[in-house]
Amino acid sequence: MIVRTLIADRSELSLIGLRAILSEAARVELVGVARDAMAMQAMIVRHKPHVVLLDHTADGFGAQAIKEGLKRSRTTRFVSITTAPSTATLMAAVRAGVTSYIRKDCDVQEIIESVTSTADGAKFYCGKVLEVLRKASVDVDRFMEEPLSCAPVALSERECQVITLIAEGRSYTRIAEALNLSSHTVIAHRRNIMQKLGVNNTAAVVLYAVKNGFVSPNKFLFDRAV
Repeated sequence: MIVRTLIADRSELSLIGLRAILSEAARVELVGVARDAMAMQAMIVRHKPHVVLLDHTADGFGAQAIKEGLKRSRTTRFVSITTAPSTATLMAAVRAGVTSYIRKDCDVQEIIESVTSTADGAKFYCGKVLEVLRKASVDVDRFMEEPLSCAPVALSERECQVITLIAEGRSYTRIAEALNLSSHTVIAHRRNIMQKLGVNNTAAVVLYAVKNGFVSPNKFLFDRAV
């Protein structure tokens, strides 16, 4: 099957590179290049691409653009290609509707395979992305099956601040500096937060933050320890 593919990114360098790579791929038919969300939506309607390869962290190409694209073409699948992502970035992308995820420093064959495999109905995660998920103990399929809403939890304003900074990948020391607290106090807040949420690891706290809007995927451009 020939895979109709649309590239969406604001970086001219990325667009040039990806266009050169996909133009030489045997199974790929490049139907267009979108530099903004409006152009992407128009091309999705016009070409009904099998795959949209996009940087979902680029301005305008976030969760809402992905969801709108899926409404316009139910057969289209999204592959996100970004710089080194944090765990929160990955989970937010998956929640928005991204099927596969690779990094911009993947080799040529991985980039091509991510497009063709996704069009064939598979999920594709490059090794570096899988390593981020493995370290955070995140099961993508389980994450997708979990309900969007969480039971109400009584969190203080300070605890909300701590959750946000944890989800952004800040260390205890950096959180303490940002909030003018001691590291010991930050650790105590984390312990109380986990007790209130009924979870036992940081990945679950990040999951809660993503599902409840504490963090946005556009904030996470670089990998951070979670």
